[in-house]
Amino acid sequence: MTLCIFHADLDAFFVSVEQLHDPSLKGKPVIVGGDPGTRGVVSAASYEARSYGVHSAMPLVQARRLCPRAIFVPVHFERYVKASQQFMGLLETMATIVEPLGLDEAFLDVSELVPDFDAARTHAAKLKQRVHDDLGLTASVGIATCKIVAKVASDYDKPDGLVLVRPGEEAFFLSELAVGKLPGVGSKTGETLRQLGVSTIGQLAVLPQDVAHRRLGRYGEQLRRYAQGLDNSRVEPRGEPRTMSRETTFQADTRDISFLQGTLRSMCEHLSRDLRSHKKQATTVTLKLRYEDFQTVTRQSTLKEGSNAGSVLYDEATRLLGQLLAGNDRRVRLVGVRASRLSVPQRQLDMFAPDSAMVQNLERAIARIRKRFGEGAIRSGRDR
Repeated sequence: MTLCIFHADLDAFFVSVEQLHDPSLKGKPVIVGGDPGTRGVVSAASYEARSYGVHSAMPLVQARRLCPRAIFVPVHFERYVKASQQFMGLLETMATIVEPLGLDEAFLDVSELVPDFDAARTHAAKLKQRVHDDLGLTASVGIATCKIVAKVASDYDKPDGLVLVRPGEEAFFLSELAVGKLPGVGSKTGETLRQLGVSTIGQLAVLPQDVAHRRLGRYGEQLRRYAQGLDNSRVEPRGEPRTMSRETTFQADTRDISFLQGTLRSMCEHLSRDLRSHKKQATTVTLKLRYEDFQTVTRQSTLKEGSNAGSVLYDEATRLLGQLLAGNDRRVRLVGVRASRLSVPQRQLDMFAPDSAMVQNLERAIARIRKRFGEGAIRSGRDR
């Protein structure tokens, strides 16, 4: 059986969700990222803003210079998560297997649902129509016999594109495209390839294997196979998360211990909710700091027993914070917390332990109050 794989990708996802909430933004240069007077970065840009050269990860200040008429809106992550859940739920009804790749894109295996690639095109058109009718969004879809070609195809005719690459035409479809269009070819790899005289995917496909290996190692050999339209990886459903994390970059570097601790408390409470929603507990807590000179350091600690209690995560994170700040006076630019070595709780813990059922029940109650009335509805004494 010939594989038939879709790559479905929502167009300008964050911006499109914002336009659903405020239709007056449609057709305008919109940049999601917040106040352009801060040193934040662009999270997403509408196609109207992109025509001015604005792109994701660009500093907001630079984006405003390029597009003075742009409308800047803050990031509303909870909106994007909700829309993503609806999108993934819709995809589950249109494919045998769905492999999410973040919030706004996924691979779909429809091999058992369509008899041939003409039927696949019809199926993809129905999928796109459902995304539009049910969610109010647009999606671009690439169809191919393998994941790598389907992903390139979905990006070929954005927005609202539908590109079919028939069996046997994979290498021909890729050949004239810029090598940077191949997933996995970033700026550094692209520069190495340009030094070898490779500017198109077709040129990469015929690059001698020994040259690809010598300059890029085993990864170079893999890229060469991708350039030939060869990818044996299968669409696989999303597995259980191995780690969960939260991090934030401050608008201004800080050395304020109370502020850093308050930030950690909020992050650990959110992380606790993430763990509980997946019925997981963590055994390892890792703290990440980025200083004003951009040096990034981490410290991790192993708990005596697994936990998903925010108070336990917070106590460990603040202990690690003290270690990282000791002996230097540098200000902090970014802070992050990661929970890892995740497992399913196996037993009821001692009621007098820090991670007791009483503590967990209290945190669940607080989470419900905040969900209904907002984050500021209830605070712990240490937040005051």
